[in-house]
Amino acid sequence: MEIYTDLKQIHQPFSNAFVTIGNFDGVHLGHQMLFSEVVNKAYNQGGVSVAVTFDPHPLKVLRPDGIRLISTTEQKINLIRMAGIDHLVIIPFTRELAATTAADFVDNVLVGTIGLKELVVGYDYAFGKGRQGNIDFLKARGRELGFPVTVVEAHYENGMLVSSTKIRELVTEGRMVDARRLLGRCYQIHGEVQRGRQRGGRELGFPTANLKLSEEDLCPKTGVYVTQVVYGGKIFGGVSNIGYNPTFGENKLVAETHIFDFNSDIYGHPIKINLLRYLRGEKKFDTVADLVAQIRLDIATARQVLLEAGNEPLFSCEDRWSK
Repeated sequence: MEIYTDLKQIHQPFSNAFVTIGNFDGVHLGHQMLFSEVVNKAYNQGGVSVAVTFDPHPLKVLRPDGIRLISTTEQKINLIRMAGIDHLVIIPFTRELAATTAADFVDNVLVGTIGLKELVVGYDYAFGKGRQGNIDFLKARGRELGFPVTVVEAHYENGMLVSSTKIRELVTEGRMVDARRLLGRCYQIHGEVQRGRQRGGRELGFPTANLKLSEEDLCPKTGVYVTQVVYGGKIFGGVSNIGYNPTFGENKLVAETHIFDFNSDIYGHPIKINLLRYLRGEKKFDTVADLVAQIRLDIATARQVLLEAGNEPLFSCEDRWSK
């Protein structure tokens, strides 16, 4: 997949370009349907598939405190690559771009620069100043300029609308099984393993890999989760506590993960943690012994959940983003 991070990098319009456009936060099942439609059309008609997106997410510019993203730009790029798209155009989003009219964007960017032949969009997509570029506008403009517009209708899983908004809601509620249904894979947190107080191994007997989390990101509900840890091309079972360590009176939001059957030194190394299932809320224990007893129960439950799941979760937990 060829990646363009500035429209100036496109020196001439793509030949026979089948295009989809969107923010694609999370690259969920609905987004994957758009990519599939574009890839199939391009293949059947001897063209190329093009995805157009924005960085940063427009709402990060227009409403900086109003959105928590499901995926990083790096994750989004790699997931779009996996969908088989030929060209990914990442347009830098600014307030100046936000002031562009829908007509100018279609004429100058989609048609003039990218070489749009056919456009594929989601049922609720709109863009441009005042969101003028809605479905009716796109179809009318397409008739004027000679490009058809295909609209992919809303997709539901288990009665839930597949949307980035719904997935954010599910993640913040700790509903990881439902979030996974809509994403088509496990929700994942990631980062570099930090040195903590090393209390897990020394005092509790359960060493942990610690990731510092930002409350500005999309953080799951605080509590204990059954997890899978992706490291070094391998997947390990685990149990993670996301929260503030109330038993020890701390106030920094961290994810502490006890990795099963693992004894490597990974301080400073990047890991990825797939959140499979919410077990219980975070709580303050009266004694360290009470905490240790609960951890033993959490580990036993997590191992049973992983055993019952068998190999099925592994298909959505491949170490894709390290490549």
